[in-house]
Amino acid sequence: MKSINCWRWLVSLGLTVTLVLGGCGSSGSNLATDQTPGADPQVDAAAAPSQVVSNQNEFMNNLPTLNGKATVVMQVNGAPITIEVNGTSAPVTAGNFVDLVNRGVYDGLVFHRVIREPEPFVVQGGDPQGKDPNFPVARLGTGGFTDPKTNQERYIPLEIKPEQANAPVYSSTLDQAGVKQKPELKHTRGAIAMARSQMPDSGSAQFYFTLADQPFLDGDYAVFGYVTDGMAVVDKIQQGDRIESAKVTAGLENLKTP
Repeated sequence: MKSINCWRWLVSLGLTVTLVLGGCGSSGSNLATDQTPGADPQVDAAAAPSQVVSNQNEFMNNLPTLNGKATVVMQVNGAPITIEVNGTSAPVTAGNFVDLVNRGVYDGLVFHRVIREPEPFVVQGGDPQGKDPNFPVARLGTGGFTDPKTNQERYIPLEIKPEQANAPVYSSTLDQAGVKQKPELKHTRGAIAMARSQMPDSGSAQFYFTLADQPFLDGDYAVFGYVTDGMAVVDKIQQGDRIESAKVTAGLENLKTP
């Protein structure tokens, strides 16, 4: 047990430094964290304080949001993975993902990080740099989505809704925000969550699937949905495998774009 705990600590450190959470790259100075006020460190999310509501309104007005749920079907190695995307609990994070799927951003992208040893952990992909078949897989993990309208990378805030809360906490982990509740959406097996760098508001396009329950990630990273069918396909993904296609099959009418 001690060795497993040590491994988890090392993996957690690795996530922070490298990727379950790439996505900032060399443009880190332009992260949304530099422009967006962080959550009050003493915030009680269950009370939906004005600071949280203010941040939520700001993000809702400037980023795609999902008002409700949607279904995404991702084809990998000739087989489907069905994902229920939860915009009720994570409207901004879910909206960003559904918008990118609808744009075809994920079609052809690589799963560049797969960790199964010493025990199942995560499968990560979604770096737009992987669209180039000549881009080295070893260098993936730093790219984000460049919005063609602005020609700048789109970053989204860290968004985590505590259990029984009226609104998500933005731009802060639950621990940093002083919130004691567990998140509503947890890192159980089959969760899909947003990858980011050390900066809380650095998520862009990269995501990861959890291969087993990972409760030590709860409250630090934004889960926005779950695999409802095709987990056996996720279990077989290898580093270098590509997303053949990703389509919104239901709930696209719930997507709202600014």
